[in-house]
Amino acid sequence: IHLSGGTFLGTSRGNQNIEEMVDTLEILNINILFCIGGDGTLRGAHAIAGEIEKRKLRIAVCGIPKTIDNDIDLVQKSFGFETAFSIANDIIRNAHNEAYGANNGIALVKLMGRDSGFIAASAALAIQEVNFVLVPEIPFDIHGPRGFLNVLRKRLEERHHAVVVVAEGAGQDLFDNSVIERDASGNIKHKDIGVFLKEKIKQEFSSQGFPHSIKYIDPSYIIRSAPANANDSKFCNLLAQNAVHAAVAGKTDFVVGYWNDQFTLVPIPMAVAKRKKIDLNGELWWNVLEATGQPVSMKNQ
Repeated sequence: IHLSGGTFLGTSRGNQNIEEMVDTLEILNINILFCIGGDGTLRGAHAIAGEIEKRKLRIAVCGIPKTIDNDIDLVQKSFGFETAFSIANDIIRNAHNEAYGANNGIALVKLMGRDSGFIAASAALAIQEVNFVLVPEIPFDIHGPRGFLNVLRKRLEERHHAVVVVAEGAGQDLFDNSVIERDASGNIKHKDIGVFLKEKIKQEFSSQGFPHSIKYIDPSYIIRSAPANANDSKFCNLLAQNAVHAAVAGKTDFVVGYWNDQFTLVPIPMAVAKRKKIDLNGELWWNVLEATGQPVSMKNQ
């Protein structure tokens, strides 16, 4: 099964009864529980560990960082991340071909990234053909002299094509957020920034009589369900080894981390205390700005 993408265990959202889960662990005589997932799964793992401690049971709970968004705090990278932006890289390459082949061609690609833009930023750096990367960490304006649409038009006037990569959580402040919807896990449902930008681009340039051709591409779950690449496969193997060694040694309520090329054991409450985001003053984002040539800010004020 390690050669296939997707999940054989299955996935779900929503709160589960912690006491019933611990009852099941007792009935099945399980002494090590590995919880594979992102911040929601890890919070659940911590709750299970708390119930186990309350009952004074000898069951270890170990978290394995699995999220393609790479947004678990104090963990340098989570498995699936490299595979995801590698698949996205191929999609962006083809999107660039579409944009380049049309007069004032625009390729707009929406990638996953609810609250952190690591996939969009890394995919853009890998292909070096992206002209705008829009991520949740940095707000932007649509209209105005420094707004996105004006900067995009200038790019088209100079080079006659553009590739825009947007993370799904970017630009949420541009929507009417008077009504907030949540999913089964309690996460705020984001509005569709990809469709929003596509319509705004078409409306703006059509009203100006500016000729253009826009192709909107939303690979969404395609980048998440692919089989792991070689580097992710190796990383998963090492994560598993460290998780088993730590659990057998009696550690519990931790997530196997990775920091500065060293595997670590991070207490789950620390890992979920806040979400890891792109450091806008860090090397990654400044490399993105240099590669794309986009302005440091697309805010009018």
